[in-house]
Amino acid sequence: MPSVTFITQDGEKITATDVCGSLMEIAQDHDVDGIDGDCGGVCSCSTCHVYVAEEWVDRVGPANDLEQDTLEFNEQKTACSRLSCQVDLTDELDGLVVKVAPADA
Repeated sequence: MPSVTFITQDGEKITATDVCGSLMEIAQDHDVDGIDGDCGGVCSCSTCHVYVAEEWVDRVGPANDLEQDTLEFNEQKTACSRLSCQVDLTDELDGLVVKVAPADA
């Protein structure tokens, strides 16, 4: 089973091992500060915004149209932005590293 490391805004590294599901669910199960998921994972709020480490961007893949629309007005969006509710951790993503984005002002 794969693992993922979340880096919080405070620089804390939280590694979840032997997990599967959406990054948002995994982050919530491991009390990762800054991953709120207010919409419950339906891609409508961006309170689960993360930055995928650059070396993982190609493997994670691009955001779909709905996710891009949701992130469009987020002032903290970068080229590495994804909504963690839209990224499923699979064996191919074992070792993934993401940083929790700052809350949108």
